[in-house]
Amino acid sequence: MAPFRTRLALLGSAAALAASALAPVQLAGAAPAAAAPAYDWVALGDSYTAGVIPAAGDTFDIPRDGCERTDQSYPQVIDRDLGSLFDLTNVSCGAATVENVSFRPQEPIGRHLPPFSEDPDYPFPAVPPQSEAVGPGTDVVTVGAGGNTLGFADILFQCLQLGGGSGGVGTPCRDALADDIPSRLNKVSRDYDDMLTVLHEKAPHAKILTVGYPTVIPQDTSTCRYNDLEQFGPITPGDLDWLRTDVLEPLNKAIETSTGNHGAARFVDLYDSTRNHSVCDTGRWVEGIFTHLPDQPAFVHPNARGHRNAADHITAAMLNAIGVD
Repeated sequence: MAPFRTRLALLGSAAALAASALAPVQLAGAAPAAAAPAYDWVALGDSYTAGVIPAAGDTFDIPRDGCERTDQSYPQVIDRDLGSLFDLTNVSCGAATVENVSFRPQEPIGRHLPPFSEDPDYPFPAVPPQSEAVGPGTDVVTVGAGGNTLGFADILFQCLQLGGGSGGVGTPCRDALADDIPSRLNKVSRDYDDMLTVLHEKAPHAKILTVGYPTVIPQDTSTCRYNDLEQFGPITPGDLDWLRTDVLEPLNKAIETSTGNHGAARFVDLYDSTRNHSVCDTGRWVEGIFTHLPDQPAFVHPNARGHRNAADHITAAMLNAIGVD
């Protein structure tokens, strides 16, 4: 099946040719037909929506607000593909929690993540809750959030530290953190339900699409090179298996379940389409701890290829939501 961007281009060209062949010649002085208004689309979410890392493109906000939206992130890719059909407002922000989407202002961190990186513009002023960009005239909302509410970055860094002295053996991270994961997942579910309620209230007629997270860790963790910081560094294979099956997959399930509890919302699954493009796969769509050592930290985020894949799947869902095949 051809990618949606290709089919849309072909359909658009065919439609234009057909229209020009069938339309009567316009009389001199006649007013041109008004173009149909674009659908109002608001993109909400965290760094997996915003882009953030250099491998997902260049930041384009001037002046910078610290959210680090990049030009190869999926909202910007879709905007270039379907810009005449949708009018995009992108307020996604790196490090955003679900509460930052629904009601809590956020103090963005930019690329200030010492000791890995220092941001000369840090600190940044607070940005308002992302839901403030949504209103009665909003037609489509996409939202990708939950990882920061779960505290995945914190879990990941603890796994890096705990795995450092393991020699790649055992599950030191699971042993230390497993008991806390159910309560973290419960908070994601509660906050997600609250967020969707807020979005429905602000935009009662909007189609709301929730976006899951891609595959980050492969099914076969023996393909990951222990102590390679362009993959998962010193996290043990056993802990990688635990992170995949007990942390990341349940996170996607919590988002999908909360979405199903809200009738007007639909879940966009990115996990299945990215199974063979994890951090440890050849042709990966998600970067490891670093993209390039020692000066380009990535902290396990999608690159431009991962955002392109997300754009194709979210495009399909958006077109379906507004009734375009």
